[in-house]
Amino acid sequence: MTPPIDKILEGDCVERMKALPAESVDMIFADPPYFLQLEDELLRPNNSRVDGVSDAWDQFEGFAAYDAFTREWLGAAQRLLKPTGTLWVIGSYHNIFRVGTALQDLGFWILNDVIWRKTNPMPNFRGRRFTNAHETLIWCTKGRDAKGYRFNYDAMKSLNDDLQMRSDWLIPLCTGTERLKKDGKKAHATQKPEALLHRAILAATDTGDVVLDPFFGSGTTGAVAKRLGRHWIGIERQEDYITLAQERLRTVQVASEEALEVTPSKRSQPRIPFGLVVERGLLSPGDQLYDARRRYAAKVRADGSLVADGVTGSIHKVGAHLQGAPACNGWTFWHFDVEGGDLKPIALLRERMRQEIH
Repeated sequence: MTPPIDKILEGDCVERMKALPAESVDMIFADPPYFLQLEDELLRPNNSRVDGVSDAWDQFEGFAAYDAFTREWLGAAQRLLKPTGTLWVIGSYHNIFRVGTALQDLGFWILNDVIWRKTNPMPNFRGRRFTNAHETLIWCTKGRDAKGYRFNYDAMKSLNDDLQMRSDWLIPLCTGTERLKKDGKKAHATQKPEALLHRAILAATDTGDVVLDPFFGSGTTGAVAKRLGRHWIGIERQEDYITLAQERLRTVQVASEEALEVTPSKRSQPRIPFGLVVERGLLSPGDQLYDARRRYAAKVRADGSLVADGVTGSIHKVGAHLQGAPACNGWTFWHFDVEGGDLKPIALLRERMRQEIH
């Protein structure tokens, strides 16, 4: 049984999730009520009113009621995740620690907590606290023993100028033309920036995967998922938000198949033994290999081993022996002659083999 993809389901998130088939979703992004408990009106120094979150959906009788609600929707989400699926949940200091406790009590396995650091946070107008300049995302699998979850490490590294992506993300608030308005006012009090969803979805899913948002709101998750070639499911109980999200999603264009390709993970690429390069005739028994400066040389044998300096073994073992090193990456250390006397790393031959296998 497949879930109803690319649709907004109207109603209570728990009831709707319970009606969906088990283990049918690749990723869940949840932006639940934060239970901000705002009491007094907040004014700027010029006495203008600050738009806070005063909506009914953020009101609970107390922490016990909020905790019960949290455990209920998290339990329903856990049932929907595939064994390889992951959950993202975002919150502020008001609720994220309670959500984290519930996650661990239910058996979720936390992979990271990610700090979304806002470049343009709202100032602390009363001057009684530090400016609240971040929110926290928790990323987790449905259980400690979950294997094979997707993390597009190399794509994240590419997104970050070839540096390993850190767990603190500097991203602006949703403002300007991206901010949806109704009658000149914010159409949704807590609309998240598309850049935040872009990074989370790109990190943890592949094209064609199904992304569920049980608190769909203005539809940011669906808009980004659609643009990135993922399927989406939104659950929302307020009709005005559903109308808002539907209008937004109608204008979203899916990127081309070529544009949606991301930097592949090295771990996902097929393993190529050096012997396969010899079998395919890309190198022949008796060929000579050299290091990049021609200080060392080794002869290729029919079984894919090398011989040099009275030592035989793999491309890695012989390279390490000649250098007196504890280890060596033979694919980058050894080079072969090409026309004109130039040397090229044998890693090029491995890449040619991977392309053939693809």
